[in-house]
Amino acid sequence: MTPVLDREEYIEQAYFFRVLRDRLLENLPTQQVLTSLHQEILSTTTLPLAVQFVGTELKHSGLLSSGFAKLPHYFTPFQTLVIRKTEDELGRFSVDTGLLLLQREAEYRSGTPTQPGLFVFALEAMSRNRLGYDEGLVCLQHDGFFAGPWHAYFDFVKKQVGSVDLCNLIYVRSELYLADRRRRDPEFMVTAPALFGEKEGKIARANLGRDPLYLFAALQRQLGYPMVPRQRPKDDPLSQVGLLQAKVRELEQRVKLVEGELRGKVDLSPFLARPDLPADDEG
Repeated sequence: MTPVLDREEYIEQAYFFRVLRDRLLENLPTQQVLTSLHQEILSTTTLPLAVQFVGTELKHSGLLSSGFAKLPHYFTPFQTLVIRKTEDELGRFSVDTGLLLLQREAEYRSGTPTQPGLFVFALEAMSRNRLGYDEGLVCLQHDGFFAGPWHAYFDFVKKQVGSVDLCNLIYVRSELYLADRRRRDPEFMVTAPALFGEKEGKIARANLGRDPLYLFAALQRQLGYPMVPRQRPKDDPLSQVGLLQAKVRELEQRVKLVEGELRGKVDLSPFLARPDLPADDEG
């Protein structure tokens, strides 16, 4: 069970995820970034030691998530899941989006987070990025921020998600639902406590039968719930940086060929070499 950390830890975590994301977008190697980044983080927190450990694990395993997984007393299982999903070669969850998601989660935790707010944030993250509801909900069960009736609720959601409207899963555990039931049946006995307030219940009921993304957006607008970042579309300019860099390298090679041809010295060896085949022994 990951304990709830001090506020200053989450402030520094948000900084860590933001700076790591910014420098990776500059095409700096992850290991190089981690080597220096721990020195920028407030030394009165535990995060610098955690970053150093993650950097060491990255050298051995080649995976950023390996270090997260071995620090369950500091990084939550959900944080580890997000990082691991960005490293899945078959997935479409980019490290850019993953780090931004973790940054926003840490920023929310550093303020005045609520259990419904953090749950809905994680639920939307699973929905948008196909992180896996079952695995994601198990991760939340091992987060010390959620306790008591939330663990049973996560089991309930795991059984119902996919067959029951997400809006309904929130509405039936809201104070509004209990009020509606008591109004229809004064002898109604509560079997499970409300986990969401009346306002959440109203928004969930208003969105029954609609795309759940409308529910998430309404909760963000009306109640200040944290916003989950969206994956960049393929035609987004920032997503084309790697392609543009490859094109620039190709143009540089073409320019060198033209310059060599003008001088009468054209070297075609880089294009004719077969590095996959061993060179024949001469003689």
